[in-house]
Parts: sequence; structure tokens; C-alpha cells
Amino acid sequence: MRALASLVLYTALSLGANAADLAALKQGDMAKLILADAPKPLPEAALLDEADAEHALSEYRGKVVLLNFWATWCGPCRKEMPGLDKLQAEMGGDDFQVVTIATGRNGVPQINRFFEETGVTRLPKLRDPKQKLAGQMGIVALPVTVILDRNGSEVARLIGDAAWDGPEARAFLSALIADPA
Repeated sequence: MRALASLVLYTALSLGANAADLAALKQGDMAKLILADAPKPLPEAALLDEADAEHALSEYRGKVVLLNFWATWCGPCRKEMPGLDKLQAEMGGDDFQVVTIATGRNGVPQINRFFEETGVTRLPKLRDPKQKLAGQMGIVALPVTVILDRNGSEVARLIGDAAWDGPEARAFLSALIADPA
């Protein structure tokens, strides 16, 4: 199994990130990915951090971004979040960032408790309390993960939870990261 995962990762790194190559990487949990026909620009919306300071997704331009919409009451989110934290630890940096957005009524104390209970320490605690961004992006269930290219446009979406720290996810994301466009 490890040999297969290494082969998939090696193949992804050598291919780059054109649409056909990305489709070929839809394996395991990544089979649930919905690839965009063409990159879709995202709407701008103010996101709040723990201190109610405003942030925008444009702050992450130049990086491939895994944008995860979640909530403190969401069972699948509780299962998924530690893997997202691990993915950030392994791949996060100048070229890649996991960005989590608690959408809806998720108070800072509840978010802090959620992160503490799940052992999450590396992910931002951004909020979309009025669900403005989530609504504009058609997010109607949780969790939903949207993958953004370096220009901040949506290239893929996954509805439901996934093993984001697994070899298939790393292969898919590595292919996007390897594409300098």
C-alpha cells in the first residue's frame, strides 16, 4: 500500500496540474472531488478572526489554498479537522495553506474548545458568522472543502469529510503546488 501511495505521489509531482492530470489523481477520498470546468473567481467577503479583525481570502494569493468550511456542531468536521491540521504541518508554507472558516453561529469560546478537544493547533480560526461567503459560494452543508489555485480561484470542491492527510490528498495538492501558474 505504501508503494502505491509513493507511486501516486511521484506521478503527481512529475505531471504538473492540468485538468486531465488532476482528474487522474481523483483516488480514495479524492474521488469525491468535483473539478471546476475552469477556475472560478471567488467573491470577496470579510472574514473575522478571534479578535474580530477582518481578513480577506486575497491575503493568501500566490499559494494553493485548501479552504475548509466547518462548524463546531458538525460531527464530520470533528473527524476531519485533525487531518487538516496534520496536512498543514506537513505541507504548509510559502506555497500552500489550509484555511478553516467556521460558518454560521460559532462563537470564539466554542471554536477554541473545539480546537482544544480535537488537538488542532496549526489552523487559523476564521469566521463567517453571517454566512455571507458561504452563501455566495453555495455552501449548504458541512463540511465543504474548496481548493483554490494560486490566483485565488476555485479549481475543485469536495462535499463531506475526507482524509486530507492521506496520500491521495497529498498527491492531488502536490500536483497543484508543482504548477507555478
